Amino acid sequence: MSRIRSENTKPEVNLRKALHRLGFRFRLHGRKLPGKPDIVLPKHRTVVLVHGCFWHRHPGCKVATIPKSNTEFWLAKFSKNVMRDEQISQQLEANGWRVLVVWECDVDTQRKADAAALELADMIRREEPTSPFRSTETLPNEHQPTKRL
Repeated sequence: MSRIRSENTKPEVNLRKALHRLGFRFRLHGRKLPGKPDIVLPKHRTVVLVHGCFWHRHPGCKVATIPKSNTEFWLAKFSKNVMRDEQISQQLEANGWRVLVVWECDVDTQRKADAAALELADMIRREEPTSPFRSTETLPNEHQPTKRL
């Protein structure tokens, strides 16, 4: 597990490149914010969290498997991760930040990241007070049926 990166992962970099091409300027890994969000858009008071499907338990995703050995340990670890994600999202929202979650499988290729960035850009620019992409809801993908915007 020591080789698992928490910053500058391939899906995160793909999404950052796509957002930058769309004209967004952002900060990375906001150290002063709860949970050190992956992408911070201060102008829009929005943070984007890029969650790995395995570690953050993406519902319905084929990557979110449970290892066969030491299952109790993994279930406890995954449970803590999901609880921590929810707490961090609540803290950010309580501080006035809009929280958007993007799953790894939605941005694992540059083509997918470009499509996800277009959807995010539309949402960010609309500046809706309540976003449909809160910590429990995510960008639509082929793994789970969700309503398209």
